[in-house]
Amino acid sequence: MITYPIIIIGLGVLYILNSIKILREYERGVIFRLGRLLAKPKGPGIILVFSPIDRMIRVSLRLVAFDIPPQDVITRDNVSVKVSAVLYFRVIDPLKSIVEVQDYLYATSQLAQTTLRSVLGQVELDELLSEREKLNSQLQEIIDKHTDPWGIKVQMVEIKHIDLPENMIRAIAKQAEAERERRAKVIHADGEFQAAEKLAQAADIISRNPQALQLRFLGTLTEIATEKNSTIVFPLPMELLRAFSFIKPQENK
Repeated sequence: MITYPIIIIGLGVLYILNSIKILREYERGVIFRLGRLLAKPKGPGIILVFSPIDRMIRVSLRLVAFDIPPQDVITRDNVSVKVSAVLYFRVIDPLKSIVEVQDYLYATSQLAQTTLRSVLGQVELDELLSEREKLNSQLQEIIDKHTDPWGIKVQMVEIKHIDLPENMIRAIAKQAEAERERRAKVIHADGEFQAAEKLAQAADIISRNPQALQLRFLGTLTEIATEKNSTIVFPLPMELLRAFSFIKPQENK
C-alpha cells in the first residue's frame, strides 16, 4: 500500500523535474519571481524555474533579419515610389527587451517602417537611386538610436527594392540615352580637335620644308599605283620645276 510520504516525495520529484529548464547557448531566460524581475537573466544551460512562483520568458540573442514591407514614399521632388528594405538587429539586453517594451519585434518593425518613410521622403529621386549606402547608414543610425533603450542593437539596414512608376522608368531611360549621346558627341568632337591639331602641325612642318611635300606627294602616288592598274593624270608640282630653274640655256656661239 502506498503511503502518503511516498506520494509526497513522488510529487516533489515530479515538481523538481518539471522545474528544470534547458536554455540553448543563444537563449537567455528573463524570470519574474512573484511579479518582480530578477536582477540578471538566466542561462545558458540548466536552470530551475519554480512555478507558479516563477515565470520565465525566453529571449533569443541571435541576429534577426526582418523584412520591411514596401512603403509608399513621396520624395522631395514629388515622385511617388514604393521602397522595401531589410533590417538586421539583435537583442543585447534581454531585461530591457522585455521590461521596456511590450513586444520588441513589433515595435522595431513599426519604427523601421516610419523611419524609412521619413528619411527617404527628404531626398530626391536621383539621390535615392545613386546613394543607397549613405541612406542605409543614415537609417541604421536613426533606428539604432531609438531602439537602444529597448536593449536592441541594429546592425544594418539595406534598401532592397525601389519600385518606380512606368512613366518615370521611361523618363530615366530617355535621360540615360541622352547622356550616352552627349558623351559620344563629346568624344567625337575631342577626336576631331586632336586630328585638327595634328594636321596643323603637319602643315606647319611641310610649309618649312618643301621637300617634305614632294616626298608626301610621291608616297601618295605610290599608294594609288599599288591599288589599281590604271593611268593617272596628275599636275606637276611647281616645286619640281623650281629644281630646274638654276639651269640656264646655252648661248649659240
